[in-house]
Amino acid sequence: MPTCEHCEAHVSERFVQVFGDDRRRVHACPNCSANAGIAEVAKERAQDA
Repeated sequence: MPTCEHCEAHVSERFVQVFGDDRRRVHACPNCSANAGIAEVAKERAQDA
């Protein structure tokens, strides 16, 4: 089961696919980061793709 690298909380496989790095690590889950920050990362990755 994937977990957040910061707080070790469980995250879904889908969350890892969207927000994980190239090694499938999630550095901040919704519990330990602002949702606005997650949205910013998603926008940056969409532009890079």
